[in-house]
Amino acid sequence: MSRFVRRLPLLALALALTPPWAGAAEDALTTISERSGFLKTGRYDEVIALCSAFAQKYPDSVRCIDFGVTPEGRPMKALVATRTGAFTPEEARAKRVPVLLIQGGIHAGEIDGKDAGFLALRQVLDGKAAKGALDQQVLLFVPVFNIDGHERFGRWNRPNQRGPEEMGWRTTAQNYNLNRDYVKADAPEMQAMLALVNAWDPILTADLHVTDGAKFQHDISFQIEPVHAGDPELRKAGLALRTALVDDVRKDGSLPLTFYPSFVKDDDPSSGFVDNVAPPRFSHAYFMYRNRFALLVETHSWKDYPTRVRITRNTIVALLEQTGHNGHVWLSLAHDADKHAETIGGTSVPIDFKATDKTRTVDFLGYAYTRTPSDISGALMTHYDENTPQVWKLPLRDEIVPDHRVTAPIAGYLVPAAQAVWVGEKLKQHGIVFRRLGAALTQAKVQAFRANKTTFSPRSVEGHQPLELQGAWKPETRDLAAGALFVPIAQPKSWLVIAILEPQAPDSLATWGEFNNAFERKEGMEAYVAEDVAREMLAKDPALKAEFERRLREDSAFKKDPQARLDFFYQRHSSWDERYNLYPVLRTDVAPGD
Repeated sequence: MSRFVRRLPLLALALALTPPWAGAAEDALTTISERSGFLKTGRYDEVIALCSAFAQKYPDSVRCIDFGVTPEGRPMKALVATRTGAFTPEEARAKRVPVLLIQGGIHAGEIDGKDAGFLALRQVLDGKAAKGALDQQVLLFVPVFNIDGHERFGRWNRPNQRGPEEMGWRTTAQNYNLNRDYVKADAPEMQAMLALVNAWDPILTADLHVTDGAKFQHDISFQIEPVHAGDPELRKAGLALRTALVDDVRKDGSLPLTFYPSFVKDDDPSSGFVDNVAPPRFSHAYFMYRNRFALLVETHSWKDYPTRVRITRNTIVALLEQTGHNGHVWLSLAHDADKHAETIGGTSVPIDFKATDKTRTVDFLGYAYTRTPSDISGALMTHYDENTPQVWKLPLRDEIVPDHRVTAPIAGYLVPAAQAVWVGEKLKQHGIVFRRLGAALTQAKVQAFRANKTTFSPRSVEGHQPLELQGAWKPETRDLAAGALFVPIAQPKSWLVIAILEPQAPDSLATWGEFNNAFERKEGMEAYVAEDVAREMLAKDPALKAEFERRLREDSAFKKDPQARLDFFYQRHSSWDERYNLYPVLRTDVAPGD
């Protein structure tokens, strides 16, 4: 395919397409933002109207669909744009057409993607940008993900952001941060998005944001996975995509970054940066666990709104071009990765990642600054001089390695019947394959995880009390009632299965506190009873007596703790709750029924 048509400067193009005397038909396809010179952004009723108007103007290329309803009753709209004839997920799969998902407004105050997306889409449909790109792909455009938050409109919802004049709110009406919700999927909006993703299976998802932080010259950053982690062949393709995307926007005058520009020490530029692989609660990490590409786009909040919309629009056009050129190759690589994912049972796999201490110095385009004590806060504060550009020589840690590893179960996981209904619903939301056992399992040889240390978070996070577990999987023999779930590891989403069900994974159901009841002590032995029980046990068991005396000699904390001393005996008594600190999901080396 020949190189697609390049971009024109945004404001000049906008003026050319929307002159002062533009008629109602033309206005129907332009946003309030565009007509205001990109000083304002419209309300959600504009998205509803534009979705319908695009479908009416381009009946052979666009469909307007609903994919959910928000808690406040608003329809969740998406535009399906293609010239392949694949207007349904089934048609896209049958024709092997790659799907590009562009997602705006997950944080509704960061709304550049909505206005840039409508502008880019109109130009592409009119043949003024990315000519021919829609012949090679399906564009699935969600203008606003966090719709209820979008309608919480105000001038100071993003006090450190330059425009638009008013904007929406970061979180949903239920106060969920959707970009922390991809795995736990608490929000109805996220459940609707996952259903859309399961149906269309986008090869590339771009999540459009605006970053907070310091003042500097760089205007956009790109973080793509797989690049640092994930399937090896997808990592190579992800790096090539990132390189091409950086080149594309740089040709349009941008100053892109390939890491998130947040300082190691808040408000201290000299501390430099650390790159990493985010946990799958975040959009750009989540899709890696599905063997698909995801891109986090962050324009810079200190750039004005016309500049940010222009840059975001250029990014969308570049993504359409790149997907047009490479989407079919990506599909092939992703399907190979799916097959490989089915074979990871019994192998060592990472569950999280970290940057090593290795640093390199980067040239970062900043401004002159001073750091002086504030007479308001009393803290040391940074003050930037935007009239004096500077090149900062800063340390960057970007060598990323696995932090913790586990051995994947050989056959899969077993979820006991008591937990099966709600866990099964959670697995369905992610499109994970499992089956319900019609018969009980008696004396099944499994691996069980028992925690030897539990640390409950002292504060709520997203309505949950997170839990950190320490312990290990060990062989046990257990009975399971009929209705338990078997979740095979031999499936394309095996990495996501591990992310959800491994108790020590950073976004597992256990880590989010969904199984906290299993790690709360519900029964006890009164001290006066325990005293008598302890004496009886000591009298009957010389080995136990020797162990108790050794603990008293060698463990001063144990010696000084009356409850710990009584628990020493209670935990060895038949009345002890053997399920206490037992993670209520098991592993198995043999698929039930095999």
